[in-house]
Amino acid sequence: MPLKRFILELGTGNDLHGGDYTKAALRAVQDALHHSSLAFIRSLGLNSKEMQVEVTIGVQEPAKVDADKVKASLPHGQVTVKVIKGGLNIPEGDGHDMAVIASAAVAVRFQMP
Repeated sequence: MPLKRFILELGTGNDLHGGDYTKAALRAVQDALHHSSLAFIRSLGLNSKEMQVEVTIGVQEPAKVDADKVKASLPHGQVTVKVIKGGLNIPEGDGHDMAVIASAAVAVRFQMP
């Protein structure tokens, strides 16, 4: 049975002081989640444990994101996290601080006949 995408939600998050890529990624995922309601799951009698949640995070330094923490932040479904190059780094003029901006795309899929 093929997986069908039911929702794609986008979010942005940042760490304005400290350059923490994981913090920015977590905020981007939470931003995406707060734009969505998955009421259709109950309405259609679907099991949220069977939901496939695909998270893609874009940051300038993907290796600095703790994907396990991002995965643990999602409350339902079978979650996969992919971190790719994207987002923005905004350096402070004196070079001592950097704002990190992350982008997130959260796709929810179910197997349908």
